[in-house]
Amino acid sequence: MNCLMCPRKCNVDRKQGFGFCQSPETIKIARAALHFWEEPCISGKSGSGAIFFSGCNMKCVYCQNYEISKNNKGAEISEKRLIEIFDELLEQGANNINLVNPTHYALQIKTAIQKWGKKLPIVYNCSGYESVETLKQLEGIIDIYLPDLKYIRNDKAKRYSNSEDYFQVATNAISEMKRQIP
Repeated sequence: MNCLMCPRKCNVDRKQGFGFCQSPETIKIARAALHFWEEPCISGKSGSGAIFFSGCNMKCVYCQNYEISKNNKGAEISEKRLIEIFDELLEQGANNINLVNPTHYALQIKTAIQKWGKKLPIVYNCSGYESVETLKQLEGIIDIYLPDLKYIRNDKAKRYSNSEDYFQVATNAISEMKRQIP
């Protein structure tokens, strides 16, 4: 698959190599568990069913999930296994499925959710550095967008996340998210 999912548009064939995010073609996750420390309306009393995806299209120098995002730690899983994880989180009482840093696997995740049948609300928890074209393909799949807005100054975005176009890209992405979920 030649990857164009994020604004970097590496166009790398992920069967043959890696782009900026260093992600393989198959989904790679670092952790899946109930998460109680998200925004209270997301975690609720029984927790958010958080799935932390390995790799990242930002690679911020200050990342709190450095081992996962920058060092790409985790295990490759099949679509079938991802669907099983959705079910396991549901059985544990998750309030939702919280896709943490899903950008570089967005279309594979979409297919898995469609096969699963959306038994819980789906949270797209991201950096805000998203491709509007990819977000449009997620319309009707995502129930809650939870983007960061990290920078308004391009010089800081370039210095700390190698994304000098961050503010314009993120504001366009957030506008698309708002359009989908008014």
